[in-house]
Amino acid sequence: MKYQVIGLAVLTGLALTGCEESQHHTQAVELIASQSAHKAAPYKPGDNIPATAYMEHDEVYNPESVIPPQCYTKTDGVNNPCYACHQSYQQEPKRPNAMRDGHLQGVYEFSDLGLKNHWKNLFVDRTDLIAGVPDKEIMAWINQDNYTPFIEKLKQDKQWRGEITPLENLAYPEKAFDEMGFARDGSGWVAFNYKPFPSTFWPTNGSTGDVMIRLPEAFRSKGGVYNQDVYLANLSLVELALKGLDKISTPLISEQRIGQDLNGDNQLTKISEITRQSHYVGDATDALAHMLYPQETEFLHTVRYIGVDENGGIYNAPRMKEVRYMKKHRFKTRQSLNSSYHREEKEKEFENLPQTLYLGDQGINNTFGWTINGYIEDKQGNLRPQHKQELAFCNGCHKTIGSTYDQTFSFARKVEGARGWGYINLKEMKDVPNKGETLGEFLTYMNRVGGGDEFRQNREMLQKWFKADGTVDKEKVESAENLYELITPSKERALALNKAYRTIVEEQSYLFGRDATLVEASNVLQQVDDSQAPLKAENQHQWDMQLDWVSSDR
Repeated sequence: MKYQVIGLAVLTGLALTGCEESQHHTQAVELIASQSAHKAAPYKPGDNIPATAYMEHDEVYNPESVIPPQCYTKTDGVNNPCYACHQSYQQEPKRPNAMRDGHLQGVYEFSDLGLKNHWKNLFVDRTDLIAGVPDKEIMAWINQDNYTPFIEKLKQDKQWRGEITPLENLAYPEKAFDEMGFARDGSGWVAFNYKPFPSTFWPTNGSTGDVMIRLPEAFRSKGGVYNQDVYLANLSLVELALKGLDKISTPLISEQRIGQDLNGDNQLTKISEITRQSHYVGDATDALAHMLYPQETEFLHTVRYIGVDENGGIYNAPRMKEVRYMKKHRFKTRQSLNSSYHREEKEKEFENLPQTLYLGDQGINNTFGWTINGYIEDKQGNLRPQHKQELAFCNGCHKTIGSTYDQTFSFARKVEGARGWGYINLKEMKDVPNKGETLGEFLTYMNRVGGGDEFRQNREMLQKWFKADGTVDKEKVESAENLYELITPSKERALALNKAYRTIVEEQSYLFGRDATLVEASNVLQQVDDSQAPLKAENQHQWDMQLDWVSSDR
């Protein structure tokens, strides 16, 4: 297979200095201008070049796209959204994530190119752009299924070499999954209920979504025949292994159908709890690995518009902004992963720009064992494969940050055990604390961040959950009945966010940022300089994204 590396190799002769960044930008403008001279809309130096032009001419817009927009937040020395991604776990030597980047909380340790915030969509006031859009128009838009026709198009494309992930009725979850989350079409996908990561994935900040997992066929069968008891047992063992547990509750499982005692009572009965095993069951032969998924594990993640019903209720809309896919194409041991982290550290020490291994239709290789692919709306709202520059953005979260579990987020945040199997439902979850903490996770987050989002600009959250002096109303937050009450927007805000995001779709300006902000961000840096104070030591935090579901039930 022919691989293509996006990064330093693309930017021939580009050095890491501020003046040379300016020179590179000027050269890019001149190149695009000259290449466009014979077209209807030529560009010249000084023009505001659209994102599509950079992709059309294969000119890298943001060599540091692995730095997410949130990393440019003004902390003012006290507000810390950084802890949710940047963590060090020196007390857990067997933890496979050896990034240990907790020291980056509130410190802008970027390359010279990264000092400029390229996510310029953050600084666009979209108020006038959405003012004339009728509510009925955006409601009709978000209630269209753009996933099914996309899958059909891929099936008919004989030149397509990437994955195809059909899941019947995925736009309508109540039709797609049974009560335990199993896809009704027999595709093997299983939805699970998990706590959305703070705060990018809170509906009040722009999107709804879901995540499905699929294990390899051998993990779903016994003697070559599909066996749901085997599949349930293996799914539970994956959760147990990833979270580092010794036992976990399960939906009712027949040990007789599996042919193995899984709860240690030396009998083959129907069980509702499984203990740690040395190996997976059924036709699978893989050994359990601490905090790691087995090879060939797949994830499907849809990022959706905010659904709004006639009564103002919030739900996952049929229309998808993005479909994201991950597959663990290679199992890496903890020792091998340590080597990968060390390589990344060395590359940064040598001031090399981030590199993304592009696999054509198959997406990108994050070099930690995972293939990542993604699809996003075109100008007409049809899903399309993301451009390689758009895909490079994925490595910012799914490669080298300290808080992830095997480069992933959601499964470590699944409602523990039997209660967590089923499609995501915010009304069934409360604000439980993180592992090792006592206060609710979202309460803690809002207190540490100083707002209801990383940028501290969600006015509705500030008005709803904060006091006049800017501090969190702890009593009010703790009185919230469930997560739905805590992190879903009003009908008015939901519709405005949907309209704002659609303007980004119409512009196809994803290279400039995908956040559906309504007004210009005021708590975000456009340029990092020495005047930015680092976070005070007392505002830096040790944290584990895994949640304490058990103690919260006591």
